[in-house]
Amino acid sequence: MNQQDISNLIIENVGGVENISNLYHCMTRLRFTLKDKNKFDAEALKKIKGVLDTVQTGDESQIIIGAEVDKYYTDLISHGIGDNNDYIETPKQKFNISEMFKKGVNTLAGIMAPILPILIAGGMVKVVLALLVLSGMSHDTQNYKILYFISDAPFYFLPFFIANSCAKKFKTNQYMAMVIAGVLLHPSFMDMIKAGNAISFFDLPIRLVSYSSTVVPIILVVWLMSYVEKIVEKYTPKLVKTMLRPLLILIITGPIALIIVGPLGAYLGEGVYFVIRILNENIPWLVPTLMGACAPLLVMVGMHLSITPFAILSVANLGYETLMGPGMLGSNIAQGGASLAIAFKEKQIEKREVAISAGITALSGITEPALYGVTIKYKRALACVMISGGIAGFYAGITGVVRYAIASASLVSLPVFIGSNPDNIKNAIITATIALLLSFILTYIFVPVEKILYPEKIKQSKNQKEEVQNVVEGSLIPLEKVNDKAFANGTMGSGAGILPKNGRIYSPVEGVVSMIYPTGHAIGITSKSGQEILIHAGIDTVKLAGKGFQTHVENGMEVKKGDLLIDMDIEFIKKMGYDTTVIIVLLNTAADRIEIILKSELTIKDTLFKIK
Repeated sequence: MNQQDISNLIIENVGGVENISNLYHCMTRLRFTLKDKNKFDAEALKKIKGVLDTVQTGDESQIIIGAEVDKYYTDLISHGIGDNNDYIETPKQKFNISEMFKKGVNTLAGIMAPILPILIAGGMVKVVLALLVLSGMSHDTQNYKILYFISDAPFYFLPFFIANSCAKKFKTNQYMAMVIAGVLLHPSFMDMIKAGNAISFFDLPIRLVSYSSTVVPIILVVWLMSYVEKIVEKYTPKLVKTMLRPLLILIITGPIALIIVGPLGAYLGEGVYFVIRILNENIPWLVPTLMGACAPLLVMVGMHLSITPFAILSVANLGYETLMGPGMLGSNIAQGGASLAIAFKEKQIEKREVAISAGITALSGITEPALYGVTIKYKRALACVMISGGIAGFYAGITGVVRYAIASASLVSLPVFIGSNPDNIKNAIITATIALLLSFILTYIFVPVEKILYPEKIKQSKNQKEEVQNVVEGSLIPLEKVNDKAFANGTMGSGAGILPKNGRIYSPVEGVVSMIYPTGHAIGITSKSGQEILIHAGIDTVKLAGKGFQTHVENGMEVKKGDLLIDMDIEFIKKMGYDTTVIIVLLNTAADRIEIILKSELTIKDTLFKIK
């Protein structure tokens, strides 16, 4: 399946291009704002190649891809989806504190997600700089100073980037938003702040606040500007709108930003900074422990991004942060350790390769492949990760580990823990080691891996007798009468059709799942005696691209008679105009060895075939 086909499936299962009002991406996931969220088909999307999982939180519908999200996003854009699609106003809801909080967190995460790569870029340059200093580079050299302002640029000019992101979120003019950011960061205003003399505008005092590297003030200012723009748009005469609208937006928003909203945002930021400082001084282990344990849960709903502004605020005020770095270091490395433990235990080559890849990616700071591809899928693995991350975070907290720059917490970015305290990097390394070893050991001991029947252990005797149980409750149809020539003429093998009464399809034998079609409508099982059995749910249902089907097993999994394999939505399939007949054929067994038990109405306890 090529990338274009994948994009077509994604578009189809989010409701089509016309249902997408906005699309952007962060480091690992596609983030959609849909006009009708009910058209987001999570189960079908999860079956698409490269999709790790889906999440719906607040106004956003997210598709988790992993490190290749750029490729998926670029191809979707080529299909006519832009990041400035028409916006549909959602109906106003009654005031609800819980919903307001959830919406606020989602908005904050949505604002930070697009700019996270530039923050990581700046942070990683700081990593390089820290390594160069360790190698002997002096702080007084021009090389150091140039590299320093290169690394600092994403943070110093952060209000510009946030203004752009906010404008998209609040549906206002991006360039006007960046102009307002320019007002807050203008060199003349900065000079006034450095001079330290009182400033006023028409006798209204302006607080001396440096807005470089700040987050909260510009968010509030752009939010205000979005309303100013709407009012100006409504009351400006059409004849002069082109000239008057931008003038009024700037001349109204600029002074209000400097006099009221900017300082208000600064006060809020100082309040958060005060709380952070109190926690650091009195309960330094609390936040790293909670972050180390709960980071996977935050990542699941994308809420980890909403904490980033406060980490940036801490770095701007204190020169370091403890909100995310120490705890996320423990959590991310724990994800890697658990994945590598699964890879060590797993005997199925395909699953082992997935676990190894996810483990290496997690150790490099991207945990979604490990979270959705490994630790959620194996019983108890996520609990092992959370326990290990929490204990590692606790160690980081009691030893005072801090992070001096924003970068994805990983083994690669450990140099961001290098600072004035030489013990800081040592304790960061110990934190990572605790997380890695403890997670690996706990996962290896306590997480079960599905046993499989190895091909060499499957008896291939053609003389082996066996009874094949019925797979779905319903009415028996002779194979030659099913509405599919490939099956009816016996080309695929001998067998029968069943008109199902319900959509629950069960395993007819004890054996191994040898094949699952990506759309979930067909499954192959090899029995312990070597019989190869194909179960095909519906006719031409491959065209549904997975809609109406939910599989309950994985390729290579061992199954017993009566284990649930597939749920098919019979009513949906009929509604879409497809035949629901379930066909079961024996692929490698001669017709003269198969005895079909003739019974018009079948239960799942009935024997369907006897192999002579």
